[in-house]
Amino acid sequence: MTSSEAVHQTAKPRSGLRHWFSPWRLVMLTLLLLGLGWIAKRMWFTPPPAPQVATSPVEQGDIEEAVLATGTIGAAKLVSVGAQVTGEVKRLTVALGDTVKQGQLIAEIEALTQQNTVRNAAAALDIAEAQLRSKQAALKQAQLAAARLRELVAVDAGARADLEAAEATLDTSKADIAVLQAQIVQARLAADTAKVNLGYTRVTAPMDGTVVAVVTEQGQTVNANQSAPTIIKLARLDTMTVKAQISEADVPRVKPGMPVYFSLLGEPDKRIEVKLRAVEPGPTTLATDTTTSTASTGTTSAIYYNGIFDVPNPQGKLRINMTAQTTIVLAQVKNVLMVPSAALGSKGKDGRYTVRVLEGPRIVDKPVRIGLDNRVKAQVLEGLALGDRVVTSEAAAPGGAPAQSSGPPPRM
Repeated sequence: MTSSEAVHQTAKPRSGLRHWFSPWRLVMLTLLLLGLGWIAKRMWFTPPPAPQVATSPVEQGDIEEAVLATGTIGAAKLVSVGAQVTGEVKRLTVALGDTVKQGQLIAEIEALTQQNTVRNAAAALDIAEAQLRSKQAALKQAQLAAARLRELVAVDAGARADLEAAEATLDTSKADIAVLQAQIVQARLAADTAKVNLGYTRVTAPMDGTVVAVVTEQGQTVNANQSAPTIIKLARLDTMTVKAQISEADVPRVKPGMPVYFSLLGEPDKRIEVKLRAVEPGPTTLATDTTTSTASTGTTSAIYYNGIFDVPNPQGKLRINMTAQTTIVLAQVKNVLMVPSAALGSKGKDGRYTVRVLEGPRIVDKPVRIGLDNRVKAQVLEGLALGDRVVTSEAAAPGGAPAQSSGPPPRM
């Protein structure tokens, strides 16, 4: 074997090693090592992912428990001013929207018939008084005649029959006078009534107020024989009364004196605050007498009771029959810690609720003492701090299964 052949045989193993450590094999080996390292990190060195849940921070604010009702605004006092006599409205002295004072003239009705009645009553009274004076004179004459006959009979100078006739005439005169006196009383009453009826032809305002409706126009004839016809409607608008319909389920919780606020449809963002004055003892259908008929027919309908409160109206913005979106406040707390009511879990025997709190990647169960809860927000008395994030609901994990967490499900 020559030396060149020996060298060639020695170089063969080195060429095979270089072939094994070729660049593409090195790249594949590197990728394999990197993949194994990534799998090892995921399995043993990567922290678990944060739970997929919906959270809400603990906030500070106001909470109130309230009853909602729809109310109708009305005048604190509304009077229908009508005519008590029949006749033509000769003059109407007010117009719609006028402000009137008590005793102010509203309308004048044709008064000729009433004036004639007054004259007839006065004449009848004069006749009765004249008849009384005539009977009184006749009584005096009968008294004198009876006295003379008594003297004559006493000395046997007169007939007893004449005396008895004179005494009978005297008694008749006295009875006639009593009748005439009663007739005079009747005549005076008739005269007074006629004067009152004459006064009814001048319709005056029974109170201070505003003319909110003109029902009868000038020149129209009113007939008071069947019912008192309305000429105008007069209302006190400086104070309005609201009747809010409260459902029978909420009525037991509503008491007079509770805070109330409402808004108008035209100004939904403006709140007007007052106090509840009263709650009517009967349902709203009582005035229409539909309760009995509903019960007899077996028809089921919602029952409402009117909650009543008064509202000052110095600027006249509130008008009759406006709708008031009313809120009656049953309880309220201000500037307190609060969480969504959906975050409250089960309630323990000690009265505390379990709330799930997100702390970094973990969910921790915490016992919390709750105050006022209006089913939307709940007052936190103890157990949480401002800014804590409480779990309100769980998000679905891949595959549709709920995300795993260490606490109980939220309270429904």
